[in-house]
Amino acid sequence: MTKLRDVCRHIRSKNAGPFWITVDLFFDGGETYARHADDPAIGPDAVAVLFGVDPTQVKRFRIDDLNVVKLSYPRARPQGGAFERDMHGGQQYVPLLDIDLGG
Repeated sequence: MTKLRDVCRHIRSKNAGPFWITVDLFFDGGETYARHADDPAIGPDAVAVLFGVDPTQVKRFRIDDLNVVKLSYPRARPQGGAFERDMHGGQQYVPLLDIDLGG
């Protein structure tokens, strides 16, 4: 199996407002992007399980011109809340690194 971290040149996460996180997957080329952009392993159901959110609230966008997949999901806790541990959402991508992709 191919790991997500092996086919992306960059993976980052950040706030998308105080209630959402967005993750950008920058694939390392057009061929790799075409092979993996629609992989169910980075689909709404899989992302929902990984981050403990409702799969109907996970959004996945393809940005074909840039070979990027953008994933957005609601934060478990609002940004800046008393129990929130990643104020800027910059560490939220880490669980995605070891995802096994098909194809």
